[in-house]
Amino acid sequence: MTAIFSSRRFARLRTVALTGLATTGAAAAAVTLMPASAQAAEAPRAVHQVTVAQDTHAAPKGSAGGNLDGWIKQSLAIMKAKGIPGSYEGLHRNIMRESGGNPNAQNNWDVNAKNGIPSKGLLQVIDPTFNAYHVAGTAHSVTDPVANITAAANYAAHRYGSIDNVNSAY
Repeated sequence: MTAIFSSRRFARLRTVALTGLATTGAAAAAVTLMPASAQAAEAPRAVHQVTVAQDTHAAPKGSAGGNLDGWIKQSLAIMKAKGIPGSYEGLHRNIMRESGGNPNAQNNWDVNAKNGIPSKGLLQVIDPTFNAYHVAGTAHSVTDPVANITAAANYAAHRYGSIDNVNSAY
């Protein structure tokens, strides 16, 4: 399927809705673009909606590295030094499911968002979880890619044994 958008109309699109993702892995995913003015309540209940930044793989100001591969590799080095289990594959799989690799992704529709604590960053971490599992030596910013990855992996290690054991929202 090919879609053509005028650059003017496409510039106003800010939300991506993903449907059809199974917890064991999806063979395909449907993508629906919604105007920025659309309300999350207008999206079907089964849709996982994440706010998308202009450049989905650009490093936030002050973040380490500059791309997903670099952030994962730097996180793995920190995790190894701190004894936090996890593999490149496990991190990458979960990042792609949770944020599509966008370090500025934010969930504005689920119960956490409704309670004022939206999930943020590559691995969609809420602030209280980030603060509880923050790894010393990383930035104290939930949207910093390396800090987000290491805090989420630290949480997953405590809760599930490893980020490698996480195959759905956690």
